[in-house]
Amino acid sequence: MLNLDRLIIEFDKGLRTLLAKAPTARPYPDADIPDAAMSEAEKKHAAALMRINHTGEICAQALYQGQALTAKDPAVEAKLNHAAWEETEHLAWTSHRVYELGGRLSLLNPIWYTSSLALGALAGALGDKWNLGFLAETERQVGSHLQHHLDTLPQQDAKSRAIAQQMYVDEVGHSDMAVELGAAELPLPVKLAMRGMSKVMTKTVYWV
Repeated sequence: MLNLDRLIIEFDKGLRTLLAKAPTARPYPDADIPDAAMSEAEKKHAAALMRINHTGEICAQALYQGQALTAKDPAVEAKLNHAAWEETEHLAWTSHRVYELGGRLSLLNPIWYTSSLALGALAGALGDKWNLGFLAETERQVGSHLQHHLDTLPQQDAKSRAIAQQMYVDEVGHSDMAVELGAAELPLPVKLAMRGMSKVMTKTVYWV
């Protein structure tokens, strides 16, 4: 049963995720890489892809928080909270790069955050094996999106590529962690529904 103090803490996390500058303990992956010359169209495209990645991390942060809220096993909750910290670093990296490219963050982030938090809490309430299964599949799909972005980013944009590559490594690690902790394999219809929702998010955030 959630107490009022816990709910206040989670509400504060939500406000910080959406409104505050995200912290990072690790160096920015692109810190030592010089910016390359790009056309305005290339910059706009790269900024849109990094905006998608940023919103994806908003969703991931909310999912982890929701899942940790309802996780049954304290060890699982601790792992989820650690992974959420890495997702916070991703927020810092992607938002910084979006602004460097002259772009802006998605105006719909509060909606994505709220819906993802509710989805994460539901997944956690179903039990830890399904909670972890949902996490593993989410990270697999995020990894697939990142690979696609690595293929479609402007070839000379080494800074954005460095960020996306490190994010991919982290997401694979989160998926492997969930499997090691006993994640259940999700039914195919659930996986397909998740992919459909992800496509709606990415196509919308590219523009808004």
